[in-house]
Amino acid sequence: MFTVQINEQQLQLEDGEKLNAIQAAQRVGIEIPQYCWHPTLTVVASCRMCLIETGQRKPDGSTDMVPKLVPGCQLPVKDGTVIVTNSPRVEQAQKATLEYLLLNHPLDCPVCDQAGECLLQDYSYRFGRGHTRLQEPKLLRDDKDNIGDQITLFTDRCVMCTRCVRFTREISGTSELQVIQRGSHAEIDIFPGQPCNNKLAGNVVDLCPVGALCSKDFLYKQRVWWLQTTSSVCPNCSTGCSIHVEQNNDVVHRLRPRVNPQAQGYYMCDEGRFGWKYIHSPDRIRAPQIRGTEGALSNATWTTAFEAVRKSMTDAGQRSGESVAGVFSPWMTVEEAYLLASFLQDLSPNTRMALGPVPTVGEDDYYPKDVQGNPSGDPTFVIRAEKCPNRRGVEAVLRHFRGQLIGFDELLRGAARRPVEALYLIGGYDQYCWTDEHIERLKQFGFLVVQDILSSPLTAVANVVLAGGSFAEKDGTFVNQAGLAQSIRRSIHSPGEARPDGRILWELCGRSGLFHPGKLRQEIAQTIPELSRLKSDLGEGGVRLFESAPESALAMTTSR
Repeated sequence: MFTVQINEQQLQLEDGEKLNAIQAAQRVGIEIPQYCWHPTLTVVASCRMCLIETGQRKPDGSTDMVPKLVPGCQLPVKDGTVIVTNSPRVEQAQKATLEYLLLNHPLDCPVCDQAGECLLQDYSYRFGRGHTRLQEPKLLRDDKDNIGDQITLFTDRCVMCTRCVRFTREISGTSELQVIQRGSHAEIDIFPGQPCNNKLAGNVVDLCPVGALCSKDFLYKQRVWWLQTTSSVCPNCSTGCSIHVEQNNDVVHRLRPRVNPQAQGYYMCDEGRFGWKYIHSPDRIRAPQIRGTEGALSNATWTTAFEAVRKSMTDAGQRSGESVAGVFSPWMTVEEAYLLASFLQDLSPNTRMALGPVPTVGEDDYYPKDVQGNPSGDPTFVIRAEKCPNRRGVEAVLRHFRGQLIGFDELLRGAARRPVEALYLIGGYDQYCWTDEHIERLKQFGFLVVQDILSSPLTAVANVVLAGGSFAEKDGTFVNQAGLAQSIRRSIHSPGEARPDGRILWELCGRSGLFHPGKLRQEIAQTIPELSRLKSDLGEGGVRLFESAPESALAMTTSR
């Protein structure tokens, strides 16, 4: 153990801990303002906002202070380090730095997307002057809409922290961004003809501490203080990035990465960041549907739909347990998979259970890249080829109830020998993945229940369609490829009469009360030994269930 003193407060650190002054101050609840520093990027100490007083405590109890202010981001703490962040000299330096940064900054906070979460606003209020002494006209620069397909640059707002430049060099490795010119004319730009369109490009918007880099997808859509934020998990690949879902009036407006060292760290890919639009698709199923005697699907009440499903599947199970089957989607939560398996098990111990298609696109994509586009050095981020969030969690449930795993195609092949009279199929895929051959085979089943979120050729052949919910509309647990179990939380209500899948399956099982994922998770932990660690509180970071990360043998290769 060693001791660091910060504004008369004592901080005890473990031997071997490597922190700078900014990180050490955060441990005791003291904020040292900074723009250019980020824990995942190299230190450049260019903004000078984090200047502090420092010194070293001697064995006799006296303190030997450094005569000049030093950048906190460049100061590694050690035993006896003394840090002062609130002295008159430090406060004067902060005011001077902010005054310099604001010399040419436009007064466009009312129309800036960053307003409300801007460090320039916050620091100006807390550490800056209340007025400007500049008498000359501000230096004007043109905005740059060619920075990238998803990014626009408001050049005159930039404070030249270079976070974005360092990100493209150190994290993505693609190096599209650079600093051109010098002095007060310096600005961010791209190499000619090479816009910042790498698969991690959206992260530079999050990294920008001011309103210089903005997302074209979110630009002028909402004021950030109107947004309601919910912690959840990205469902677009098996990495399972921890995210914030931000919505207003039941409309999702953006996803942002949530820091989680156990999952993806600090960032997320653009596939996940912008891949949620299907939630508000005009093809959303908004009410349960039943096929009438005329052969057409028509809206029905949930009570009528549940009665039709229970009766047809119970009758089929009584005739032959093997004639009833269920297809489990890798987009289901662990809780939903458990409820569906319990429902099918109650019909007959011989019901067939299969894992639905596991979409796989290409190979795992590792960052950073080298100049040839190949992985270089230790990976900082991985975009998984497996494009579903909970294959491992669903497989654990299926192994418990059936002892082995079979895929959807194997189920169809088995149906040729042992016909399936009633099939309960869960969809929830963000893109259509059923082939024409799948549809033709499903038409041959006597009774087909499809629980899904989007209308498709699959729902068109169903006898009963149950309007399910997207990941943003339900609570539950996802288990990523590394075995990390994380909570997803409901952030918006489902459209129309649609319901979260957990609630649908809870009522279908005839359970009393309301669907409560926390209590159900405790039941699962007691019932399924492989998932016993779910009894722990998952918290914000999640709980690791497995140590190994095997690939699925049931993956379906697709292209986009």
